[in-house]
Amino acid sequence: MRLIVGLGNPGAAYAQTRHNAGVWVVERAAARWAGRLVRRGKAQRASVRHGSQLIELAGTLDFMNVTGAPLKGLLREYQLTTDDLILVHDDLDLEPGRLRIKQAGGHGGHNGMKSVIDALGTAQFVRVKIGIGRPAPSQDSADYVLETVTKEEMEVIEPCLERAVDALEVLIHRGTEPAMNQFNVRERGNDTEE
Repeated sequence: MRLIVGLGNPGAAYAQTRHNAGVWVVERAAARWAGRLVRRGKAQRASVRHGSQLIELAGTLDFMNVTGAPLKGLLREYQLTTDDLILVHDDLDLEPGRLRIKQAGGHGGHNGMKSVIDALGTAQFVRVKIGIGRPAPSQDSADYVLETVTKEEMEVIEPCLERAVDALEVLIHRGTEPAMNQFNVRERGNDTEE
């Protein structure tokens, strides 16, 4: 079994904000894999099967900066370890529409990731990052991630969300290394990311 969690904030006020990119991927995965996300506790959750794999999808566990404890609770509930976890989240350091898979790493200033790493006591888990770009120099990052995505931005981000579901399928069936080799590339120049 794998647990795929999309980070975001709960409620309609946050549903279309940049910080909810992880939830958007989970919603698309559920739709593609014929799952139905339903609210259980604070999270939207779905149990789906993809090929031979049983997958638990979860999004919007709690407000972003306190999402670590409920995620730890989910791992305990399903009797899984961080080896079974794939976390999907937004990333300011990637331009909009870019996708990047990482095996481990720090939180990079992302409060949701900080909460998860602190709660789990490790940074050793797979992440799928969705690029949302950086704010203008005069704008605070915290305000930027909580702004609604513009129509123009969504046109750029939307294909990335679909590629992220493709990446999840490769992660589930073939592993992290093949997924990184396939998806950590620039679309235009096709040069591999560092």
